[in-house]
Amino acid sequence: MFSSSTKLDVTLICGITDMRKSIDGLSNIVAYELQQEPCNEHLFVFCNRQRNKLKILQWASNGFWLHYKRLEKNTFKWSGIEDEQLSLRITPQQLDWLIAGLPLTQPHAHPALRYHYHDL
Repeated sequence: MFSSSTKLDVTLICGITDMRKSIDGLSNIVAYELQQEPCNEHLFVFCNRQRNKLKILQWASNGFWLHYKRLEKNTFKWSGIEDEQLSLRITPQQLDWLIAGLPLTQPHAHPALRYHYHDL
């Protein structure tokens, strides 16, 4: 769904979000509660109390995208996030895991490797 580029910034908004909020309400949370700029190449992920709905706010060059997913059964694995913590940075791979119904940490996932063939 989203680019799996490691350059993509993803922030989970901790706690409970009212899913009646749309682009303006969610961007106000980002701007005034998190004190971050909502109009940059960044994904902001929000979840409801029942953990069965996600909204993702994304700026794309000249306007916002609002992605929405509702689970008909089960819940998103939103574990390990303290409600008093305002936000949590995650990787695009962790976002993919979250959307797929998996926890943010996968002990059996292959670790990321970086090779340097030439010293620059």
